[in-house]
Amino acid sequence: MFDESDELDRLNHAAELGFKHVEWLFPYKVDKRQIKSRLDSNGLELILINTALGTAKGDRGIGGVPGREDEFRKSMAQAIEYATEIDISLIHVMAGICTQPSMRNQYLETFARNLSWSGEQLKGSSIRLLIEPLNQVDTPGYLICHTTEALDLISQIDAAIGLQFDFYHMQIMEGNLGKTMADHIENIGHIQFSSLPGRHEPQYGEVNCQYLFDLLDTLPYTGYVGCEYKPKTNVEEGLSWGSQYGLGSS
Repeated sequence: MFDESDELDRLNHAAELGFKHVEWLFPYKVDKRQIKSRLDSNGLELILINTALGTAKGDRGIGGVPGREDEFRKSMAQAIEYATEIDISLIHVMAGICTQPSMRNQYLETFARNLSWSGEQLKGSSIRLLIEPLNQVDTPGYLICHTTEALDLISQIDAAIGLQFDFYHMQIMEGNLGKTMADHIENIGHIQFSSLPGRHEPQYGEVNCQYLFDLLDTLPYTGYVGCEYKPKTNVEEGLSWGSQYGLGSS
């Protein structure tokens, strides 16, 4: 959503527009202390990070990739370190690409073991893990691409794991967003949105985000809703949708 070349400056911009909570998917190039200091000075809370993409070309996470368990554990340890020191409540564990469809079950078993191990590292912590289905158009071969696949995996693991439900990905893969969200709200740990096509602000495209926001207000959900979109023109111009939530230029 914000594109300043200095990523710390994006926090300033978010605060100027009225945001109190932010996501930062891959903060690992920036020192944790600098992040914490900038968050504090802007009155912001960082609520979500992702595990690292991985070190190989084309990686989209490695949580479910057989043979890379040691690398995964290092990346998870890094995410936990950031989350602990900055007081981040959610870590999205990226599953990765299944490059060998005939071995899909082995990928899923690897992901389940890695999630279980991650849960063990967080026992006694308030940090919650998330898994997110990604669409197969933008991310061909991603291991988890449907709500039911994520929920099946969550049901197998004795750990605090939630579903990250992204309107954009699930509109492409499934549609019927309102019913799916309502049916599984007890498992949903985080929600993200954008328009489709284009992945812009919610006032554009085929997804009626306002209807979904209003529906969400009737459901027993106390988590966050993240703006995972690219402004069609610029952040301020596209933020007209947010005025009812106190967002926009002061």
